[in-house]
Amino acid sequence: MLRFGILSTAKIGRELVVPAIQDAENCVVTAIASRDHAKARAMADRFSVPHAFGSYEEMLASNAIDAVYIPLPTSQHVEWAIKTADAGKHVLCEKPLALKAEEIDAVIAARDRNKVLISEAYMVTYSPVWRKVRSLIADGAIGRLRHVQGAFTYYNRDPGNMRNIPALGGGGLPDIGVYPAITTRFSTGREPLRVQASTERDPEFGTDIYSSVRADFGDFELSFYISTQLAARQVMVFHGDKGYIEVKSPFNADRYGREEVELTNQSHAQSQLFRFQDARQYRLEAEAFARAANGEPEEVVTLESSRLNQKFIDAIYRASEKDGWEPI
Repeated sequence: MLRFGILSTAKIGRELVVPAIQDAENCVVTAIASRDHAKARAMADRFSVPHAFGSYEEMLASNAIDAVYIPLPTSQHVEWAIKTADAGKHVLCEKPLALKAEEIDAVIAARDRNKVLISEAYMVTYSPVWRKVRSLIADGAIGRLRHVQGAFTYYNRDPGNMRNIPALGGGGLPDIGVYPAITTRFSTGREPLRVQASTERDPEFGTDIYSSVRADFGDFELSFYISTQLAARQVMVFHGDKGYIEVKSPFNADRYGREEVELTNQSHAQSQLFRFQDARQYRLEAEAFARAANGEPEEVVTLESSRLNQKFIDAIYRASEKDGWEPI
């Protein structure tokens, strides 16, 4: 059993990741850390976790854990991923790992010198939904892929929310723009070559709240929009010359619709519906990470892939400041 420590009592950990780890077959949460010991103790008691620490450093020094899950604000991810690795612990870090691609170089160096596993927590890449999309494309179910279309939006104008605070790494592209990027790259095995984009920022918060993106992948294009101030919507469509694939609830499984993949043929006369009941993508993520940390063969998100994804996001920001194409 891989023993996890949780670095903070953040909402995503409380509501999604900790329950998933506790439900997993090969890992368990043995410690919670917070700068407020009472909060750590309360969360530990809620999930029957034996150890609660009043500082992050104290937990990293403990022999009660083998790995650390980091759900801190984005601006702190690189710092604590490196500190955790230097403490000899494996790292599962919430996305986005960094705010610039070059920041990930220091994390790669920490991984290599400490010989630990560090992986960005893209739960979608462990979902049977996205494994199915990848296999359909690889098997030629839609013929030649020509276009990928996506959207991810929600509405949030809470000034106290980290997504609306630039100093904490807030903004729409770091929070949700990464998802159309990672799922397209994961499903196709291809990398974007250049990008065009427009981005709008909130005049009060200063964060990016809307982006429209067109990316050239060579043989196909990806177009998507994201927003933190639009009615909630999620969709991804992969369009080929023999058919298309629509992913109904592509990112937050079963919260924006059913966990379904629909394959429709060229003439739109036939379709196949693949349903995934209770896919538990966070549990699958934890179990895959635990296997990889224990040296078993397992596909996880590598830091090299994380760097490529962040290069894509960095290029979108640059493209938004100019007309025409921006190389990635």
